[in-house]
Amino acid sequence: MDDLYAVIMAGGQGTRFWPFSRQAKPKQFLPVISEKTMLEETIERLLPLIPASRIFTIANRDQTAQIKEICPFLPEENRLIEPQGKNTAPSLLLATAAIYLRSSQAIIAALPADHLISDPHRFRHKLTAAAWAARQTNSLVTFGIPPSFPATGYGYIQFKQSAQQHIEGEPFYPVEMFKEKPDLATAINFLQAGNYFWNSGMFLWQVDVFTHELAQAAPEMYASWPQIISALENNDARRIAEIFEKLPAISIDYALMEKARQVLMTTGDFGWSDVGSWSSLLAVWPPDAQGNSVRGESLLLESTGCLVLSPHKFTALIGAKDLVVIDTPDALLICRKDLDQKVRDVVKYLHDRGQKELL
Repeated sequence: MDDLYAVIMAGGQGTRFWPFSRQAKPKQFLPVISEKTMLEETIERLLPLIPASRIFTIANRDQTAQIKEICPFLPEENRLIEPQGKNTAPSLLLATAAIYLRSSQAIIAALPADHLISDPHRFRHKLTAAAWAARQTNSLVTFGIPPSFPATGYGYIQFKQSAQQHIEGEPFYPVEMFKEKPDLATAINFLQAGNYFWNSGMFLWQVDVFTHELAQAAPEMYASWPQIISALENNDARRIAEIFEKLPAISIDYALMEKARQVLMTTGDFGWSDVGSWSSLLAVWPPDAQGNSVRGESLLLESTGCLVLSPHKFTALIGAKDLVVIDTPDALLICRKDLDQKVRDVVKYLHDRGQKELL
């Protein structure tokens, strides 16, 4: 499909991976999964399907400078700069407008920069099928991840279990509702019902369908569409910044996907993980016989289920169980793996104390 474009959302702060991830170099710019950065991993799995000329990134100015260093092969005009961080809806509004000026019939895949997909071949097939579904049905399209446990840290997609149609051999289901992150009892009910999948945060749309649905779902945001088009045509960065200043800070999920009338979901059965916490790496990094995953010179005696990142010094654990140990030159994190979401509280503590050197 010559009109398939990708927008990689690369502007996140990666606070859950502190102290390895910092404001100056968040998770997507770090070699978390392999020796390559997560951004490189994301782009490389797209390249067999979408050429670099049709891959866009969007991030702030400093992050975009890092993208240029990491991926110099991306055209400069494809490295979009958001004037300020206002969540995903304003940034995707800007990116969709930029691509519209390139191709008014474009199909856009909006993808996070920091997800793991272990079966890229299957992912590309599903992405192709989803693009055709967006084209043929005039729908917004998303991937739902079959839940493997009653997660309370993900949003859910409720869908009709009878497929509306099959495209490229893949079933597409009408979405009934997007659900917020549930409590444990609700998550268990979702799994028992069978028609609730995790929200992957990956979306596809045709430009004219995007604008039509946005006009209905978020008219106050849609009102900025012609203004952004005009500013882009005139290469007026100051005007774009003025427009951004007035836009609400809101996710694309809240602004559009939850309110849109025509949304289809297909199964994201391609080995997906949002790699949203340190403990998630226990399923990614190779484990030893005791279920420990280690990077750096370490000795773990009578220890099980631990994650250790200590590239700078020898580290020994004795009798430890289910711990996360992250050592960097200026900070050390030790926490139970079931409490690793509270790393954000550490970041907030440092921010409130003004310790910017640790952020």
